[in-house]
Amino acid sequence: MGEHRDQFQARLKQINRKHEALSGGYSAKLRPDGLLVVKPRRVQSRISGRTLVFFAAAFLLFKGILMAALGFGSYDERVQTLAGGTALERAGAFLMQADPVSVFAAQKIRPMLR
Repeated sequence: MGEHRDQFQARLKQINRKHEALSGGYSAKLRPDGLLVVKPRRVQSRISGRTLVFFAAAFLLFKGILMAALGFGSYDERVQTLAGGTALERAGAFLMQADPVSVFAAQKIRPMLR
């Protein structure tokens, strides 16, 4: 009696997993032998590659504007102060350190700020 219950529970688990997978959408295909096969749709990320590139470019431009506004010496000093803090502050200092693209942007923006 116990083994029948275990088999039933296993089948029920399988049905629930399949239902959960198909609840997000599905596609059905008719095979040449006449069998209808239903497969769950793949979940696509809502964040596209274009969005990631745009975010990275905006971040680099933001760093360039900060460098141009504060000056390179003051900016580097502030990043070094940030690097001496907690783990989160050190991670921020790593992201905010000067890179060639931000320095180039700062050099182009600086004359416009004066």
